[in-house]
Amino acid sequence: MSQVAKRYAQSLFQLAQDKQVVDEVNTDLDELVKVIETTPELLSLLSSPKFSIERKKQIVAEIFASANAIVVNTLQLLIDKKRVNEAISLASEYKVLAAGAQGSAEATVYSTRELTDTEKNDISTAFGKLVGKEKLIIKNVIEPSLLGGVRVQIGNYIFDNTVANKLEGLKRTLVG
Repeated sequence: MSQVAKRYAQSLFQLAQDKQVVDEVNTDLDELVKVIETTPELLSLLSSPKFSIERKKQIVAEIFASANAIVVNTLQLLIDKKRVNEAISLASEYKVLAAGAQGSAEATVYSTRELTDTEKNDISTAFGKLVGKEKLIIKNVIEPSLLGGVRVQIGNYIFDNTVANKLEGLKRTLVG
């Protein structure tokens, strides 16, 4: 994560808090990331020297017309500063700030099958306490190679309680 993206995210978050639109901005940034991921040409166009900065800002205003004005202004500022390639990093950092302010954190849970809502709630409660958060916003990733159990990643923390990991540990013990 670049320091530039962090600074922009912190400024955007502060402004969103002041205007009480933290969730709305978060939703708009999710949409922005989807647009960039599904249309990588957009970033190429917005960083291309073939178009004027004013034209690029106009394109952003048109594409994200329904987004909150502070999101559009932030994107236009990134264009001005020739930092539009930081947009996804900014969105990611903003999510961390928003979750932290709400006493939650994002967690990726790897499992062999789709988790039920009850299982997600149980994991959120148990692992949230371990990292000092009230709740976790869980993204479930299906990974059959785990054989069973779950691996939970919250920021830099990884809790691995999978059958594959336990077998690997047993193998190391037996082989020496």
